[in-house]
Amino acid sequence: MLDTVQPRPQPQAGVPQNHLAEEFVETLRLAVPMMLTQLGQIAMITTDLALIGRLGEDAVAAAALTHTVYFVSFTFGLGLMAAVSPLAAQAFGAGDVRRIRRSLRAGLWIALLISLPMMASPLYGERILLALGQAPQSAALAQRYLNGLAWGIAPALGFIALRSMMSAVNRPQPPLWITVAAIPANAALVYCLIHGLFGLPELGLFGAGLATTLVNLGTFLAVLAIAAWRKPFADYRPLAHLWRIDWPLMRQLIAVGAPISFSLLLEYGLFSSAALLMGLISTTALAAHQIALQVTAVLFMVPLGIGMAATVRVGHAFGRDDPAAVRRAGLVAAVLGVALVSALTVAIILGRYELGQLFFGSSEASAATVELTATLLLVGATFFIADGLQTIMAGALRGINDTRMTLLFAAIGYWCIAFPIAWVLAFNAGLGAVGVWIGFSTGTFVYAGLLILRFRMLTRRLGGMIGIMEPVR
Repeated sequence: MLDTVQPRPQPQAGVPQNHLAEEFVETLRLAVPMMLTQLGQIAMITTDLALIGRLGEDAVAAAALTHTVYFVSFTFGLGLMAAVSPLAAQAFGAGDVRRIRRSLRAGLWIALLISLPMMASPLYGERILLALGQAPQSAALAQRYLNGLAWGIAPALGFIALRSMMSAVNRPQPPLWITVAAIPANAALVYCLIHGLFGLPELGLFGAGLATTLVNLGTFLAVLAIAAWRKPFADYRPLAHLWRIDWPLMRQLIAVGAPISFSLLLEYGLFSSAALLMGLISTTALAAHQIALQVTAVLFMVPLGIGMAATVRVGHAFGRDDPAAVRRAGLVAAVLGVALVSALTVAIILGRYELGQLFFGSSEASAATVELTATLLLVGATFFIADGLQTIMAGALRGINDTRMTLLFAAIGYWCIAFPIAWVLAFNAGLGAVGVWIGFSTGTFVYAGLLILRFRMLTRRLGGMIGIMEPVR
């Protein structure tokens, strides 16, 4: 088996219309399975919460605390696994099979090594929650759930690494089919382990967490088997020399991935702080914010998928030393993302009252909460587009290994601009919950604008920058 693949032909000078059309098609072909896979992950989380809800309000509150502790830890690993995609995509663009394999191997080793310290946070979740002033009963219930979830971190990260490699070689479909199959399997297993059906023990919240861990393990093994034995992945021999730790490439993966992790943590921290701000305003504000944010999370899967596709498409062009194609891939991803998010935003604006009533009902008692939810979704129209642009441009920059400035821009946009404006408008200007969302929208627009300027600046001098991505020997 040769350790090279035939590189794609270099494009001619200029940007012919057929090249733009091809870029749109290729970006969509990658983005759709990726966004559907992300929606599948949300569907599993939502299913878990729905089934846990049958245990009562205390269990739901504990689940909310659980996810707060768990996702802070998991987000750090997520950023490191995201670095597999650009490194493997660049190798694919350069026709270097060996480097594709090494990128995956480095990702799998990092997933294993970091999962052990990452488990410390969930396994000590009760102490963390008590230190943060949470009620002892809620903290104890959350710990039961965390005890089941913690063991699934390593296979979940391994699944992301394999999914990133598959996307990098233009085959994002297998993780989607595995995720689709996992949704009903997860629901059935969670229900059975919570209530002790078919001879299984009744484990309550611990059972819900254990079921998720088992599903994570199953999806990881499934995608690993496909990578090892199904073409075209088997042609890359992805598991060859898996026992070897590739320290040079692991260092490069950490250098690219660690800033992604910290950027995600800054974003996660901002939205966590939003809930605290809403809690200071009123219970109605907090409830309306949570529903509006959930709608945003579902909508976010569209630009997130396009951003992942942008990483791959830009990485392919970067790997084959094609600056014109790098610029074209970033431009097409941005235009496509703005067009799709704008269309979805219009739909949300038109149906904002119906969305509020879907969650809160149409009674007089819930009228104020529905009204505020609709108002936040209206204000969020600008936020949706800005948030979509930032994730797409951040994805494009990852394709050329530029992640450190993204971290700086996230700090500026989210914490130097968004949070102070949100605080001032909410409490000093008396705008309440609406002020918080205006602040977040403003900061996100600044963040997106900085990323766009950074991408334009780098692609203008890309000829001298390509040398950064020399193959690691």
